[in-house]
Amino acid sequence: MQVQSAFSPAALVDGLASSADLLLRFRLPPSAQRRRPLNLSLVIDRSGSMAGQQLKQAILAAKRVVDDLDEHDLLSVVIYDDTVETLIAPTHVTDKARLKGQLDRIRAGGLTNLSGGWLRGIELVEQGRAPDMVNRVLLLTDGQANVGVTDIKVLTRTAAQKAEAGISTTALGFGQGFNEDLLIGMARAAGGNFYFIQSIDDAAEVFGIELQTLKAVAAQNLTLTLEPAAGVEIRDVLSLHRRQTAPGSAWTLELGDIYEDEDKLLGLQLTLPALTAGLHSLLRVSYRAEVVHDGNLETLLGEWNVQATAAPLGAEHVVSDLSVTLDLARLRIARAKEQAVELADKGQAAEAVSALRDLAGQLSAAGLNEHFEIAEELEQLEHYASRISARRLDNASRKELRDQSFQGRGRGRQDLLGRGVALDTAVFNLPVVQQLDQSVELVCVRSGGKLRIKAVSDGFDPDMNVQFPRALRAEGAHYAVDNLVHSADGSFYRVDGAVRRIVRDGEADPLTQHSGSSRSSGGGARAVAATKAAKTAADLDTTDSVKDGVLLQCVKEGSKLRARVVQDGYHPDWNMRFPRSIREDGLLYVVDEVNTAPDGKSYIASGAIRLFVQPS
Repeated sequence: MQVQSAFSPAALVDGLASSADLLLRFRLPPSAQRRRPLNLSLVIDRSGSMAGQQLKQAILAAKRVVDDLDEHDLLSVVIYDDTVETLIAPTHVTDKARLKGQLDRIRAGGLTNLSGGWLRGIELVEQGRAPDMVNRVLLLTDGQANVGVTDIKVLTRTAAQKAEAGISTTALGFGQGFNEDLLIGMARAAGGNFYFIQSIDDAAEVFGIELQTLKAVAAQNLTLTLEPAAGVEIRDVLSLHRRQTAPGSAWTLELGDIYEDEDKLLGLQLTLPALTAGLHSLLRVSYRAEVVHDGNLETLLGEWNVQATAAPLGAEHVVSDLSVTLDLARLRIARAKEQAVELADKGQAAEAVSALRDLAGQLSAAGLNEHFEIAEELEQLEHYASRISARRLDNASRKELRDQSFQGRGRGRQDLLGRGVALDTAVFNLPVVQQLDQSVELVCVRSGGKLRIKAVSDGFDPDMNVQFPRALRAEGAHYAVDNLVHSADGSFYRVDGAVRRIVRDGEADPLTQHSGSSRSSGGGARAVAATKAAKTAADLDTTDSVKDGVLLQCVKEGSKLRARVVQDGYHPDWNMRFPRSIREDGLLYVVDEVNTAPDGKSYIASGAIRLFVQPS
């Protein structure tokens, strides 16, 4: 194991008690051994809310997983709505065409028995579990756990227990309906990963990142014991971890897996006593991890002594390593995002805003805003601070914040940091022009789950990033700005002057698709015509997309056929006023609106009814 440690600042002033950030970096050198085989169970939510393009993209992503595995890997697939089905029992990936053909059988409908599907996946992984394999469940859902075990604490505790038995869980939240606290809690407890799949186009990319990660596992269960020297106090842990209780002043932290060609970082904030001039040992680190060598599981043990130099006031200080400074900045940003969500949830908006803006000010004062990725993160901090201040931390923004915090504290991969494409209403308030005049034209594009700004006008590099307010970014939008100036190192542009939005005559405005009114989720009725009965279900128009409608399913209860809403945000057991002539067991329907009936405990379907046909 290669271990490095560095402080920021790199030298401390003697005779003064202080606070300091410490970065520990762990890495395993590349191994010539074959990658560890995977024992993988895909657990796919096929509830009604997944119907349409979401489920189609999930199936395509699952097929990509099949293509990327080989005969040494074990794969199983579980599908669930309110019932659980083993679609593919554990099998070595040899006949890929057959496996992908079975995935094509998946159809949507029903509620969300997340616990049942996940536990079935655990059982299937357990059947083939081996110490030299990477044993993991990939849980994909777009909704709330509303059938089976639904308690977050119970599911999180169970995930931790399964991880102790050698089976970890990665959770993938699809769209806007899932519970991010549940999925992140399970992933953290289980030592797995979490991903927010905000757009259906991101599904295959995110699955690919996770599969690449699993293939690159070099060591598992990295566990550290930290023993501070006298007077040294661990004030905060910036990195994602699970802490074990331990007697005395020692801390035991579990940091999860180590991946090839990827550093495992531990950021700590320490309180240090007044030190005399010279070199001091401040922290002893004992580590252990499980590695596979020649097909056998072995335990890797080692120790590292963290030292720092205290220098007289005014003496020349050692210049901090820039990579250390940037890594610590990213960890501090991710930690601040997590704290901001916690404070906002408690109603402490002012404190949450201060946590974000104070850190942004500190990093800018240190000149880190001259590095593009940090500058982008500072834009994120201001964006979310503004939303929290205005009490507009909506569902999508909260998911983005929690996802960014998880990725920043746990991995630090650039392709996972700062992901988020949610639209802010501020962009609608920009003045709109039709012509450029002497301005510079910019365009907003989506790349790898992020919104980037690029220059369009001649004379500017179209491949260079542009620093631009996050709140004004909308995919496909064009902007006019007075000028662009280079950053200090010339690696990116900054906007100089006012920002306007460009919508030329005869061109569609890309923001019009975002300006429609939101549908009701069981609230008061709106002015939508009542549904008109068709003679039979076969007489209905068909659709393969839910879009802004509401998905229903006809289910048999005893001798009666009932219409039930199978989307999150509604009561799944309420009866519904729905034409009897078109009810057929198991069919799915899309209606314009679902509103609460006058009795307050049932629904009325309103507007057009279309028969939902699963996309091929």
